[in-house]
Amino acid sequence: MTGRVHHYAATVAWTGDLGQGTAGYRSFSRDHDIRMDGKPAIAGSSDPAFRGDATRHNPEDLLVGSAAACHMLWYLHLASQAGVIVRGYTDDATGEMTETADGGGAFSRIVLRPRVEISAGDPGLARTLHVRAHELCFIANSLRCPIEVEAEVVVVPQGVGDV
Repeated sequence: MTGRVHHYAATVAWTGDLGQGTAGYRSFSRDHDIRMDGKPAIAGSSDPAFRGDATRHNPEDLLVGSAAACHMLWYLHLASQAGVIVRGYTDDATGEMTETADGGGAFSRIVLRPRVEISAGDPGLARTLHVRAHELCFIANSLRCPIEVEAEVVVVPQGVGDV
């Protein structure tokens, strides 16, 4: 499997022409749609700090969400192989972006805070699986900023349908 290349495509279409195009910094909206074939569009904008619409997703939110989702998907895969029965998983992830003097910037850190509920399996192993999930995460491996994982594992009673 080593060396396989996967391709992804997205179309980003600006929808923010308010009648004057980009005649001035304040004359246009940052609104846009992000589309992938066969999937619902994502309504995007810039962060409100950059004149964006707070009701739409911004690239920074999507980056933090992508890092958290990638980690979760690897974790669930590893848990299923290790005999750890996950019954719930939430992550209140955060990210910090630092602006530079030239107007650019970069993420300086992302913190994942997964809370995993398990009904079977070793809780110690359940915690350790986060290390491997982080090592395997495609998004984490693609970013320059550090990603910290502050995981919590909670044992819940076995429910109906547990193996």
